[in-house]
This record gives sequence, structure tokens and C-alpha cells, in this order.
Amino acid sequence: MAEKITISPVTRIEGHAKITIHLNDEGQVENSFFHVEQFRGFEKFSEGRMFYEMPQITPRTCGICPVSHHLASIKACDVIAGTTPTSTAHKLRDLMHKGQMIQSHGMHFFELAGPDFVLGWDADPKIRHVGGIIEANPDLAIKAVKLRAFGQEIIKRLGERRVHPIFGVPGGVTKPLMPDDREWILSQLDDHIATAQVGIEFFKDWVMGHADMVSEFAAFPSAYMGLVQDDGALELYDGTLRMVDKEGMLLEEFDPANYLDYLAEHVNNYTYLKAPYYKKWGYPEGVYRVGPLGRLNTASHISTPIAQGEMKIWKSLNGGKPVEGTLYFHYARLIELIYSLEHVKELMDDPDILSRDVANPQGQITGEGVGVLEAPRGTLFHHYWTNDQGVMTKANMIVATAGNAWAMNYAVNLVAKRYVDGNNLQEGMLNRVEGAIRAHDPCLSCSTHAMGQMPIHIELLSPDGEVLDTLQRD
Repeated sequence: MAEKITISPVTRIEGHAKITIHLNDEGQVENSFFHVEQFRGFEKFSEGRMFYEMPQITPRTCGICPVSHHLASIKACDVIAGTTPTSTAHKLRDLMHKGQMIQSHGMHFFELAGPDFVLGWDADPKIRHVGGIIEANPDLAIKAVKLRAFGQEIIKRLGERRVHPIFGVPGGVTKPLMPDDREWILSQLDDHIATAQVGIEFFKDWVMGHADMVSEFAAFPSAYMGLVQDDGALELYDGTLRMVDKEGMLLEEFDPANYLDYLAEHVNNYTYLKAPYYKKWGYPEGVYRVGPLGRLNTASHISTPIAQGEMKIWKSLNGGKPVEGTLYFHYARLIELIYSLEHVKELMDDPDILSRDVANPQGQITGEGVGVLEAPRGTLFHHYWTNDQGVMTKANMIVATAGNAWAMNYAVNLVAKRYVDGNNLQEGMLNRVEGAIRAHDPCLSCSTHAMGQMPIHIELLSPDGEVLDTLQRD
């Protein structure tokens, strides 16, 4: 009889999810699904609040990437308030954003995904975590922890705390950067760049030793999307949205404020995580990937020297075409980590960074604003509508993880069919399936915001486990 394998929860990711693997009568994988079951509803209960409260409300969606929500939200609020941030405020927001990228990318590779590469896919789950990394390579583990702490400290020094900072206001930021903070940041950068380079070399060596696995591990074509600078360089905070096809050919390049002209969202019945797609192609033909893999496949180059050296290698991996292998998310993530650290150094060397001109006055309420940036996990959209008093009437958020919704489910299915044998089931097989999700680094705390039906199944059990009653809503 056909059976179902359930992995719940998926481990070493942000938030909660499960995977179901459906076997046929011969014990082979027939189909697999990635289920996101959390419900948040921030869009709905933001209605009725003042627009300027949103940069403090929406970061509560998530404790892992609150900075991304805070900054995307304040960008939308700038537009609603009829103002633009000063040059210094723009740079300081960018600095905080890079602190977020550093702490998130550093934590994910070294502490969440790293155990699979350092200890092995089939290692005992009792040690296949950050504790195992500490045992296997304490020097690297300590450097990785310090790297994440560096990113968090940048956030704290700007926004008073590491999680849910208070920093952005319409037209600017709450305070300038202090000279002592600038000197402290500069004093730390070289060591952390060196740590990121160790991570890159380790992963490239691992890829060389596992070339067959990398080439077959959820490698598939798709479209890709990410922000770019005017000259096509990688951009993480502010730029133009570019989408390319599976061959790397340009599909669209557009102002992020006009995203609704190009993107729509699809609802699947196995998950609350909605799947965005390219409108002109429809669903599922128009699905695309975001995040580090999507951004490096979309951008033409990187503007900082060390990261650009790695970008040249990246562009050669698939003969100049987009890189398709899911495990390459990790390499792309490390390249972005290098870029973020290098860009922090550029910002610290900018004489304007210590200016006290950090806020512009507000103008007339415009009634609508869109804020877009590249969160660690992909392109993040905040779109608000207000009345003429600035009271929120509607909100739409396409969170970063949603951009990879279809890709994560597809990757899970490919990996399960390749590695899972229902007749000889081993834990390492299931860990590889989880690894397909970990490569995308989803943040599921902030990625579920569907409205409408919420299926539920409740069982009332007696003390001895007998089902006394059930309640079900489909």
C-alpha cells in the first residue's frame, strides 16, 4: 500500500514548515510537497493604523529579518509623506541594510547550512548542528559567530537594538553616525572579510569534491529576478528590477514601484505561501527565482573588487548562462557577504557618512507608496494605501521567501525522487531533502499572509487516546 513520509519540522531554517513525500506501491517517490502552515495576517490588521507606524509594526512579522521589513516600509512611507531622504540618510539606511545582510548570510552558511558540508549529509543528527561545527572546527566556529555579531552590532549602533531597530523616519533617519562608531566598524572589517573568504574557499573545495552531487541536486532552469544598478551591477538596497529568462536574456527592466504591472501571485492548496510569477507568461510558466542565486544570475557584475573576482568565476560556471544548481545558492550567498562587507568599507570611507543632515521635512500625503529592496532571501515589496489623513486603508506585502515558493517545492520533489528510497529509508536521505529547502534559506515567519480559507482539523481524544470527536474545516 502506498505510504507517506512526513518531515516535520524542517530543521535549520527560519520558521516552521513540513515536507510530505508520497510513495507509490513499489516504495518509490511519486510526489513531494513543501508545506508552509503559518498564518500572519499583517496586511489585514495594519488597516486603520497611521502609515508612519508601519516601519515599527511590520518588522514584528519576523525576528530574523526585521531590518529588511523596517527599511522597505520606511521607503514606502517616504513616498506617502511626499519626501525623500537626505543623501546621508540614504547611506545610513544602506549601512544598516548591509549589517542585516552580513548577519543573516553569515549565520545561514556557517551555522545552519554549514553542518551538512563540514560534518556530512549522513552525520548523526545529534551532532549535525552548530555544536558539531564547534567540535569539528572551533576556530572557524568562533570567527563565524563574531561575523554575525558584527552585522548585528552595526544594526544596534544605528538603531539602538539588534532586533526591531528604531531608525528610519519619513525623509530620513533618527540620528547620525557617531565618529567612534565609524572607527569601530572600520577596525573590524578586514578580519570579517577574511572569514568570508575562508567560507568561500571551503565551499568551492567542497563543490570540487562533490561535483556529481552538485550537478544533479535540484538543478533546473527558470527565470530570475533582482535589483540592479544603472550599469547592471548587483544592487541590494535601491535600484531597478531586472528579470532574465533561463538563457540569461533580458525579459523586463522596470521601476519597482510598478511591480503590479509585471507580477502576480498564485495560491496553491498545499501551502499558505503564495507563489509570485511573471504576468506575461502566467503560472507556472512565469515562475522565477530570487535571492542570492537569482540576483547573481540577473546582475552583470559586482562593483567591489573581491566580490567581482568571485563573480567572474560565477559567470563561468554554466558557460555564461544562469547557474541552475540549487546548492549554488550557498556560493552566491557568500559572494554577497563579501560584497556587503566591502560596501560597508566604501560607506565608511565616504566623508558624507558623518554628516548631521539626516532628515528632510515631510510634504503632502500622497495616499500611496511602494518600498522595495533585496532582503537576504530575495526581493521584498511593501505597498501601502492611505486616506488623505494618512490612515492605512490597504497593504500588500510580497515577502522575499515567496519569490522562491514554487522553486522550493520543485526542488524538494527533485531531490526526494533522486535520493529517497522508501524500501531502504535512511535519515540522511531525508536530510538531503531538507537541504533543498535550506539552500534557499527561507524565512517562513514572514512569508505567510494569505487571506480566505484556513483548513483546520481538530481531534478530541480520551485519556487512553480514543478519538471522541472531530472538527474539520476544508
